[in-house]
Amino acid sequence: MAVETSSADRERPPSDEGRYGERVFRPGDGGEADRIDHGARAYDAFTLDRLRQLGAGPGWRCLDVGAGTGSVARMLLREAGVAEVVAVDRDTRFLAQDRPEGLTPLEADVLADGFAPGRFDLVHARFVLMHLPDPARMTARLAALLAPGGVLVVSDAVDLTTGVAPDGPVTNAVRAMWQGLRDTIGTDVSWVPGCPQLLADAGLESVAAEIHVPPLVAGSPISRFWAQTWERSRDAMVATGLVDDAGVDEAVRGLAAPDFAGLSPGMLTAWGRAPGHRG
Repeated sequence: MAVETSSADRERPPSDEGRYGERVFRPGDGGEADRIDHGARAYDAFTLDRLRQLGAGPGWRCLDVGAGTGSVARMLLREAGVAEVVAVDRDTRFLAQDRPEGLTPLEADVLADGFAPGRFDLVHARFVLMHLPDPARMTARLAALLAPGGVLVVSDAVDLTTGVAPDGPVTNAVRAMWQGLRDTIGTDVSWVPGCPQLLADAGLESVAAEIHVPPLVAGSPISRFWAQTWERSRDAMVATGLVDDAGVDEAVRGLAAPDFAGLSPGMLTAWGRAPGHRG
């Protein structure tokens, strides 16, 4: 059964800023690279381990969609030993520094009709589809970029606990964040548990998925990531009426408390292979 997205799509903001999140998370804003890197440090080791288990290694040509600061692209080259990574993003300013051999930055819009960077053994997109207006269509488009036997790996935020968690500063902030980002830039994670079905609908084989939830520990990368994300999205959060400025401040302080105990929204990673065999 296909995942229904049409009603949600009609509610999403039509502008490019909305569908890419740039109305709230602008690459040119001070500290944005640090925020992205905090999120990357929380998930990079997990991501690389999965990509290696799926075969990423010498000789592979890879496409990293929404590459951000390029942490995944650099790991694929330096630690997995792949041959090439084309790192695509709407803004590639963070990819120019510390650029290893084999890294090819590509400043492009993945939703543009002319986006056709070639065929790849691996296509990877992390925290990208949740910001786009039609996850099913984008999944099919990324699957079409695979060489025979290639693998598509997509990861997006999944929140399976906040809806039933007891009220509290952090829980309330997370709820306000999802609603505020939905209202302003169209971010939607409600469909993410159905991501494996999107890959199957795109014609991929051996589809599977897993969820990783890093612990919220004071001073940890994921705690810093959420604190900085709430500062970035504060106006959108307050506009929901679910929290006020004092509530956001209390939630940020709560994440830094040594005795805080709670669950972060996690990351669901799903993958599938194109029919055929790698040459």
